[in-house]
Amino acid sequence: MTEHGSSTNRPAGVENRLGRETSPYLLQHKHNPVAWWAWSPDALSEAQRTGKPILLSVGYAACHWCHVMAHESFEDEATAAVMNELFVNIKVDREERPDIDQIYMSALHHLGEQGGWPLTMFLTPKGEPVWGGTYFPKTSRYGRPAFVDVLREVSRLFREEPDKISQNRDSLMERLATQARPAGKVTIGARELDQLARQIGGAFDPTNGGLRGAPKFPNSALYELVWRAGLRGGDKRFFELIEHTLERICEGGIYDHLGGGFSRYSVDERWLVPHFEKMLYDNAQLLELLALAFARTGNPLFRQRATETVGWLKREMTTLEGAFSASLDADSEGEEGKFYVWSRAEIVEALGMENAAFFVQHYDVTDGGNFEGHNILNRLNKLPRSPDDEVRLSVLRDQLLMLRSKRVRPGLDDKVLADWNGLMIAALANAGIMLAEPSWVAMAAGAFDFIVRSMTRGDRLGHSWREGRLLYPGLASDFANMIRAALALYEATGQGGFLERALAWQRTLDENYAHSGNGGYYLTASDAEGLVVRPASTSDDATPNPNSIAAQNLVRLAALTGDAKWREQADRLFDGILAGSADHLFQHAALLNALDLRLHAAEIVVTGPEHERFAAAALKLPFVNRIVLRAPSAGVLPADHPAQAKIAAGPGSAAFVCVGETCSLPVTDPDRIAEVAGGMRPAMPA
Repeated sequence: MTEHGSSTNRPAGVENRLGRETSPYLLQHKHNPVAWWAWSPDALSEAQRTGKPILLSVGYAACHWCHVMAHESFEDEATAAVMNELFVNIKVDREERPDIDQIYMSALHHLGEQGGWPLTMFLTPKGEPVWGGTYFPKTSRYGRPAFVDVLREVSRLFREEPDKISQNRDSLMERLATQARPAGKVTIGARELDQLARQIGGAFDPTNGGLRGAPKFPNSALYELVWRAGLRGGDKRFFELIEHTLERICEGGIYDHLGGGFSRYSVDERWLVPHFEKMLYDNAQLLELLALAFARTGNPLFRQRATETVGWLKREMTTLEGAFSASLDADSEGEEGKFYVWSRAEIVEALGMENAAFFVQHYDVTDGGNFEGHNILNRLNKLPRSPDDEVRLSVLRDQLLMLRSKRVRPGLDDKVLADWNGLMIAALANAGIMLAEPSWVAMAAGAFDFIVRSMTRGDRLGHSWREGRLLYPGLASDFANMIRAALALYEATGQGGFLERALAWQRTLDENYAHSGNGGYYLTASDAEGLVVRPASTSDDATPNPNSIAAQNLVRLAALTGDAKWREQADRLFDGILAGSADHLFQHAALLNALDLRLHAAEIVVTGPEHERFAAAALKLPFVNRIVLRAPSAGVLPADHPAQAKIAAGPGSAAFVCVGETCSLPVTDPDRIAEVAGGMRPAMPA
């Protein structure tokens, strides 16, 4: 059992009484410079004798964030000095004293706070609960007050307004919120993320979905930002905005109803008239959103479009080597969209009068056309369709697809870009798990293997490959997206080689692309061909900015490796980039999505002989805010990995769930993982 603060660093005169206890959890804290008491009549008597309020800290040995708070605050002499001066400090092992834990956890719920461990409660000298929370950071971050600020403000209320202490929760919260968001400093936390999501939602087109006006781009990062607000607080209006948008995109002309796949954007506000080029990156991002939407709603439209899009990817975009081509041109025979549009006469000739009459009714085909004398197939005009109708339409679509295949095809850009392939590999892995499509995960692994074999030199990536020639060195976007792909495959399969590759690439990214000015990354390597300036944009483009993807990767690496240095590196990146982005946050949607992962991810460790059954259940949670680590036995993890304590907690199979920085009790029924994780998320304020 690892002891936190195992070296004796207590200041002279501080008596830590936990060394007398038998609980392994309490003994982990016996060398803290905090004057800890175990729960006892003597501890309560000391509080009443001194008139000091009680700081009650409850945890358990396998609780990761209990140990983080211990390391950050309880082992820190300056923090401990404030604790000792202002409070009588009592440490409780909830497994040893579930009665005490139950009383004060219930009190926390009554105060309107979300429960979990570590439990931090402030009590009167008589043991009456006043206020509390769970994890408090050592320093103020993301709108959360620093632990020392909490200690001092609670103590001030006890000293200056003892008769009103129970009525002062609102005043306390207001003062702490002010301290956590000091003037002149950019602070982005859960409150700001929710406000941004509401602002974006207010700009949506209520009829056609997406942002108002034309042209309409499927801005996946913004859509994800709104979706995450629904996940945080459970407000279904956020989900409905995105689901309505996806329905319109899926039924509009921006979607290829015969061959699958989405065009780059729509020139009109209805999603009817596309700019007909098809980009790998758009389809990757939309595939992930469709998987999320189907998992929540069960709407068969979303699964069908996802399946058809993967079918297009396999049929038209996969190279002989198993990687993915970059794009399909909009033009053929010198005319944009000629490959995709139809006349009514062509459809009648192909299908016959009766079938054609049925088909054109459902796909908005007229003699005059719906676009410059031509017809773009779409289903924006909702019509009732029975299952038999859908089967019949599917057969007719296949007939038209076969006829279309004889036309002059648009040009295929078959170069393999590492960054765009990384986006699609991750999308296939994530969507394949959520929609129970193992062949998609296999496709992702095949493309990944090609890039490792043909587009790397040692631990360095190239950017572009075609006909055996590699453009080298790669960009930060190549590393960020391929690291994300490796981590998605690691979570999907549990195969350690993917994590090892992600770590090797992350170290290379840090070595060759690091931007010391903002904690992020330059686009080009330090030894790349010299340019007039070294590109270092942080804004999203048609794809998420590599700094945003890197931030998400660092958060996942921290959870999967158990090494807190990756989380600390992510925090430096957030601090550095957000400080200069306050006036244009909407251009940093992907970074805000990474921040939401940092603040609210469900980190799930599955252990024991049936760990795969638990992993399968955990992987059904939305991939945007869950991280799953398989730890069947102690031997598969480094000896200092925090999950070792979870493995040691019992011989049976279980899932250990931490959401944000709060942990639940072990979950022994895999069917309850989603319920437990959902119950740990705070409800969104009105």
